[in-house]
Amino acid sequence: MADKYQRFTKTPVGKFLVPRLGLPNPPTLRRYRPGQPALDGPALLGAAPGGRLEKALSAQLDAAGIEVLSTPADDVRYGALVFDATGITEPAQLRELHRFFHPVIRKVGACGRVVVLGTPPEQAQGRELIAQRALEGFVRSVGKELKRGATAQLVYVGQGAEDATESTMRFLLSAKSAFVDGQVIRVGTGGVTTAPAPESWEQPLSGKVALVTGASRGIGAAIAEVLARDGAHVVALDIPAQGADLSRVANDIGGSALQLDITAADAPDKLADHLTQRHGGVDIVVHNAGITRDKTLGNLTEQGWDSVLGVNLAAQLAVNDTLLSRKVLRDNGRIIGVSSIAGIAGNVGQTNYATSKAGVIGMVAEGAPRLAEHSGTINAVAPGFIETQMTAAVPVVIREFGRRLSSLAQGGLPVDVAETIAWYANPASAAVNGNVVRVCGQALLGA
Repeated sequence: MADKYQRFTKTPVGKFLVPRLGLPNPPTLRRYRPGQPALDGPALLGAAPGGRLEKALSAQLDAAGIEVLSTPADDVRYGALVFDATGITEPAQLRELHRFFHPVIRKVGACGRVVVLGTPPEQAQGRELIAQRALEGFVRSVGKELKRGATAQLVYVGQGAEDATESTMRFLLSAKSAFVDGQVIRVGTGGVTTAPAPESWEQPLSGKVALVTGASRGIGAAIAEVLARDGAHVVALDIPAQGADLSRVANDIGGSALQLDITAADAPDKLADHLTQRHGGVDIVVHNAGITRDKTLGNLTEQGWDSVLGVNLAAQLAVNDTLLSRKVLRDNGRIIGVSSIAGIAGNVGQTNYATSKAGVIGMVAEGAPRLAEHSGTINAVAPGFIETQMTAAVPVVIREFGRRLSSLAQGGLPVDVAETIAWYANPASAAVNGNVVRVCGQALLGA
C-alpha cells in the first residue's frame, strides 16, 4: 500500500511544512539494483589500538569495490564509517569510539552506513566483557541519531572468525540492508568460524535448491524472487487454495510450485519425498508461511490459538525434524525462520501470534548447535512494519503509528525481508548461526 504521507513530504508544500512543524520526515531509502556501486562514497575505516579485524576488513572492502580511507578527508561525504572495536578491553578505552566518530559522524552521506565490530561479550572476561557489551548502547543510539536513511549496526566477531565476515559486511554496507537498523549480529559464535567466498557474489546461490513456504504473495513471493535472482532454483510452496498465485510466482522466477498444507500430519514426509525425488535434496529452507487470528486473550477461542501455533511454529518444527532425520537438508544447509517484532515486544490482541513468533526465536537457539554439526546454520528475521496486504488492512491510525515509530520513520517493503534472508542463505554466511535480526527500521519498540 502506498505511503501517502511520505509522498506528501516530498511535495513543495510538504517540504515547507514538515520541518517547520517538526513532523516525521521519512527519507527515500536506497535499495539494491544490480550493477549499482556498493556505497555512494568512500568508507572510512578505523580501529582501536590492538584491534584484530582492521586488516581483514580492509581487504574485504577492497574486494567489494569500495574505496577505503584510513584517515579523514576534507569535503567528503562518507558512504560508510567502519570501526574495529575489538581492541577495547577496558571501559576507559570506550573513549576510542568518541575519538573516531565525533569528527566525522556528521559527514555520513544519505543512506550511509555505520558498522562497529567487536568481540562477543560471552567470549570476553572481566572488564573486557563490560566494555564490549557497552558497544550495544552506543550503536543503537547512533542509529537513532543518524539522518537521511543512514543506519548503524554492531557485528560481534568470534575469535578465529576474522576472515568470515565478508558476506555480512557486503550485506550491511550495501543497499540490500536498507531497512535493517540498530541490529546486533554475531559471526563465528555458533560453532563455525570459516566461510569460503562463493564463486560469484552476484549469484552466490547458483546450483542451490531453496524451499520457500507461504510463497504465493507478499513477503513469501519477494523471498522467492530474491533467492532466484541470486541463482537458486526455488520450490515455492503454499496451500492449494493459493494455487493460482503460487503458479504465477513460480513461473515468473523459473522455479517450481508445490501445493501442500504444511500442517497436515503427513506433510513433512510428503515434502521430504518431493524434495528428494525431484531435486535430490534441499540446501535452503525458508519457513515463511504464517497466519494471524487476532483477538484479545479473553475473546480468543481454542481453535484460534491452535491454528496459529500450528502453522507458525509446530509445522516448522515437524518439517525441520523430518528433513534433518532423513538427511534431505544437505550439509552446509540453511534453515531460516520468519519471526516478528511481536515475538520480541508482544502486541495487543496477538497473544497467539506473538507466542508462535517468540517460539521461532527459540527454534533458532535450540537448532543452532545441531545444524553446526553438519556445517549448517539456522537463523531468523523478525520483520517490523512491512507494507503488505496484511498491514494495508490495519486501521489507518494504527497503521500510521506503525510506520512512523522507527528511526527511518516509514514501513519496510517485502524485499527488505527477502534481502536479509538471502544474506543468511549465502554460502559465505556459514559463520552466521543462531541470529535473529529485526527488519524494522530500528522500531522504537521492543529490544
